Amino acid sequence: MLLSKFLGLHCMNIALFPPLLGVLGMIAAFVVYLLVMRYPDGEDKVKKIGDQIHAGALAFMKTEYKYLTVFIVVLVILSQIFLGTETAIAVVVGAACSSLAGFIGMYAATKANVRTATAAQKDGAAAALSVSFYGGSVMGLCVASLGLIGLGGLYYFYAFNGGLHVHALEGFGMGASVVALFSRVGGGIFTKSADVGADLVGKIEVGIPEDDPRNPGVIADNVGDNVGDVAGMGSDIFESYCGSMIATIAIAYTIQSADSANLMMLPLALASVGLIASIMGIFIVKLASAKEPASALRSGTLLAPVIFVVMAYFLIQHMSLPLEVLYCVISGAVGGVLIGLITEYYTGGNPVKKIAESGETGAATVMISGLAVGMQSVVIPIIILATIILVSTSLASSAGITGVYGVGIAAVGMLSTVGITMAIDAYGPVADNAGGIAEMSGMGKEVRDITDSLDELGNTTAAIGKGFAIGAAALAALAIISAYSAQVSLKFGDAFSLSLTDPMVLVGMFIGICIPFLISSITMTAVGDAAFEMINEIRRQFREIPGLMEGTADPDSEKCVQIATEAALKKMMLPGVIAVAMPAVVGFGLGAIALGGMLAGGLLGCVALALFMANAGGAWDNAKKYVEKGNLGGKGSDTHSAVVVGDTVGDPFKDTSGPAMNILINVMAMVSLVISSLLPLNGIFF
Repeated sequence: MLLSKFLGLHCMNIALFPPLLGVLGMIAAFVVYLLVMRYPDGEDKVKKIGDQIHAGALAFMKTEYKYLTVFIVVLVILSQIFLGTETAIAVVVGAACSSLAGFIGMYAATKANVRTATAAQKDGAAAALSVSFYGGSVMGLCVASLGLIGLGGLYYFYAFNGGLHVHALEGFGMGASVVALFSRVGGGIFTKSADVGADLVGKIEVGIPEDDPRNPGVIADNVGDNVGDVAGMGSDIFESYCGSMIATIAIAYTIQSADSANLMMLPLALASVGLIASIMGIFIVKLASAKEPASALRSGTLLAPVIFVVMAYFLIQHMSLPLEVLYCVISGAVGGVLIGLITEYYTGGNPVKKIAESGETGAATVMISGLAVGMQSVVIPIIILATIILVSTSLASSAGITGVYGVGIAAVGMLSTVGITMAIDAYGPVADNAGGIAEMSGMGKEVRDITDSLDELGNTTAAIGKGFAIGAAALAALAIISAYSAQVSLKFGDAFSLSLTDPMVLVGMFIGICIPFLISSITMTAVGDAAFEMINEIRRQFREIPGLMEGTADPDSEKCVQIATEAALKKMMLPGVIAVAMPAVVGFGLGAIALGGMLAGGLLGCVALALFMANAGGAWDNAKKYVEKGNLGGKGSDTHSAVVVGDTVGDPFKDTSGPAMNILINVMAMVSLVISSLLPLNGIFF
């Protein structure tokens, strides 16, 4: 009764609660944005730099979304022809919500970065932390709120109270996943081509500091932080967030029990209370930020899941579901925190110092030690994921519910506090941009020290966010694959099974595990090719623009932004086409069994590669920063040159190819789930 009064809704219209709360979340995001805009955006030079970054990010995303629109239109037409109007509408809504979440987050971040730098100059570290965290909070709240508005609204019309179009919800996930893949890959290619070019020419060849205003690639690098690490990451988490809910709803739909309606509604209800917990977590960070930034962010990260679990207990009790379901939720929430902490260790603990020390013997040993750290970092997170799967399936089975439902609800538990998780992750690029703006505008050492401390903390939060994103994507993908298996089993009965003794399953697994390597190769090559163009352009400007090195002439930053934009838009199409097309090619060519094997192989390959690349790249990055603080010879030393090489290789690892793996497996799994009703048991070739 108390929960009913708290929700303000009767049981008959409880399905309205998620979209309504999503609207309230968007209002909260707008209020936070207004708080950001209350801070001054600085004097003329500072404002000019901030406007350049904002305009560059805006121009890239508008162009990117034009390309995306063409792809989505084709997807909608195919969905209309083969799957019906409801699925086509869901694809449009999913794509629109994902795009909007990324765009709003990027817009707020590019307004917050210049205000963070100005706040650091005028009011000190506490004010700067507040502005940068507010900027990231807009992203976090938009991801959680738009997911509830879009998916919750479709659920109300398509699935609630005996709706006949439950499977149309899968179209929402497909639309969101496709947008996420293009945004992450395109943004990643943009940011790393600029970053690699600016670092190699600026730091190694010319010997000027990072973010030096004389470097033509610096503006493009800062633009890339926003389109890749904010908008791209937002779309990435959005599709895992919604994908886990869609998969769990689809699994619950196949369960024949008196609780099936509540089991279907539970993912959206959990996400709703998770949004409330996230908003409370944001307030906790704000209240604690005046003392110690690191402890403030950690307080929000750890307390929001605790608040969520308490609220989830009352919610599950109210819905008369077994307590084992709550334990599944807890296993996911705890697992997400643990994976984040393990990632923090490998990208910010002793392994980083060992990589930095290896730089004393040259770049080759930096590469060897970084690769070793990345490989080792895969082990514990995968054991944690395996434990979550084992615990959640056992708990669900003991409660008389299909075991795979436990995996889905664990994924929902991990992602329900996405509002605060994403806020803390998006804080990092805002702080990084603020440091760049402080350097370019000559704000002075004191300001740069503040922004550097925020940036260092931002690197840690970004690493934790990447670890969380990988774990969430893995569980979400497993839930989607389980939903695919359940739906195909309903269609074909005992004729469908994924047995390792079946050659078609093995063939599918081998196909699946090679796709992540192919996509990684394409994206790494794209960054290398774009960086080659960027390096030549930066060299040309230093060579041909009189007075540039002396600081009496301005670089042509727009040319570097143009190079990064063109490279990103050209190179992002092929990975997207492969990810969307392969499930259809294997499913119709080899059959539903081979496609199930492909998804299993793809999941294992994507998770292992994502962890390896994200953690190796993060460790190389922080090893460089460790040396730049004055350790082991500091800036300008041979050790510094060696660790810069490691960081340069690690950049596309952690910010382009690694993150693409999270979305790749979810795209393939979601497309497979959408087309499951059309698939033959045996393909046209066998």
